[in-house]
Amino acid sequence: MLAAILLSALAMTAIVALRYAAVSGGFAWLTERRHPGAHAKLGPQIKREIGWSLAAAAIYGIPAGVIAWGWQARGWTRIYTDWSAYPLWYAPLSVLLYLFAHDSWFYWTHRWMHRPRPFRVMHAVHHASRPPTAWAAMSFHPWEALTGAVVIPALVFLVPIHPAMLGLVLTVMTVMGVTNHMGWELFPRALVHSALGNWLITASHHQRHHEEYRCNYGLYFRFWDRLCGTDRGLSRSL
Repeated sequence: MLAAILLSALAMTAIVALRYAAVSGGFAWLTERRHPGAHAKLGPQIKREIGWSLAAAAIYGIPAGVIAWGWQARGWTRIYTDWSAYPLWYAPLSVLLYLFAHDSWFYWTHRWMHRPRPFRVMHAVHHASRPPTAWAAMSFHPWEALTGAVVIPALVFLVPIHPAMLGLVLTVMTVMGVTNHMGWELFPRALVHSALGNWLITASHHQRHHEEYRCNYGLYFRFWDRLCGTDRGLSRSL
């Protein structure tokens, strides 16, 4: 049993690391295509970002591997494979529930990490990226990585979800985490400045967080920032 758990943890760590390398690498390449020379002087910073991110991949991968083993071998979780187990309308709803729960956890833990001591101990690693790049999406101190690594594993015990929808959640998490740190706006201006865009976080919104630190703490949605008065709008630099 222990060998199976270790194998699952190693496999998930490899998957997280490869997913990070593929998505961050892909968007870093796109950045160079769209903005040649953007990373010309950032070589040492990018090396640090990759190093911290690979360490974070293990911290994300180990609990994910244990949960994956528990789901397949013991049926521990509320992941279901039979589409008829719940109404079809529940499938997209489960994605929104996961994203909102993750966003809520991220907002409050992120805001807490901007208090002086937690910032010095852990969050300063992430903000050492000036400016952030696509490689910085997982550039976390191990303690910060741990706060993020527990969310999805905890939710699969609480909220039913189909593996396909869970894959969609992880895709949104990965893509938004990377694109929000690229230093340029991927999404059309018409979307960013639309009624829908006013509630979504894109690079223009998160860049302002990296510029001013004390605002724009959310991950996917601007709900908590707006509710708590910490939303200062979009960066003027993008």
